[in-house]
Amino acid sequence: MLHLILADSELETVPSIISSDKSIQRKAQRRGRKGTELILDSNYYHKPMRKLEDSNRRGRPDIVHVCILAALDSPLNREGCLNMYIHTRNDEVINIDSETRIPRSYNRFIGLMEQLFLVGGVPPDNPLMKLERGKNLTDLVDEINADKTITFTQEGRKIGRDELFDGLGLDNDICVVIGDFPHGDFLSNVDGLSDDLVCIYSESLDAVTVVTHAIQFYEDYFLSDSIFS
Repeated sequence: MLHLILADSELETVPSIISSDKSIQRKAQRRGRKGTELILDSNYYHKPMRKLEDSNRRGRPDIVHVCILAALDSPLNREGCLNMYIHTRNDEVINIDSETRIPRSYNRFIGLMEQLFLVGGVPPDNPLMKLERGKNLTDLVDEINADKTITFTQEGRKIGRDELFDGLGLDNDICVVIGDFPHGDFLSNVDGLSDDLVCIYSESLDAVTVVTHAIQFYEDYFLSDSIFS
């Protein structure tokens, strides 16, 4: 089983310090929500976000969206061999059921995330996505208790695709940690929770590119005959 963690994701609701901004209040009124119930999005709130620490990397739910879509649409997930988690900068964890169907429309996805942060699970009657607060990345990795935890980072050792899962078998639980932010480094201490820090390319790659490669490497190494034959 592959356990995929999107770590330090820039997914959060609007902080109270900027929630009274006019642009945020107008959006909140249109959506029938409080300002602090909206998802922070740098596309819409770039100006008020200047007041926030790390403003140049925050408010990027679009990265989360494309990564989830790519992972859930993979043959690996369709075969029931993928568990996916979103860890946020504020130490919240979203558990995503493999049967979840994420809206491809970005606006609908944002609405879904607003509902998730508001009520803790969506859909409410039979939640396929559940939000847990107060759980940091180390807590999540410890809970998964994988046989090996591998973190993708530019600071890691350069490896080829055939080396990534060397020495591991299909019966092993493998946890892969991928940074889900536009640039910069992890906020969490990945050195202390990882068995291996790896790099698959000489330059920085978008999160979704790393996600698709990690999944494909796993499929090719363990399951190519059974999935694609």
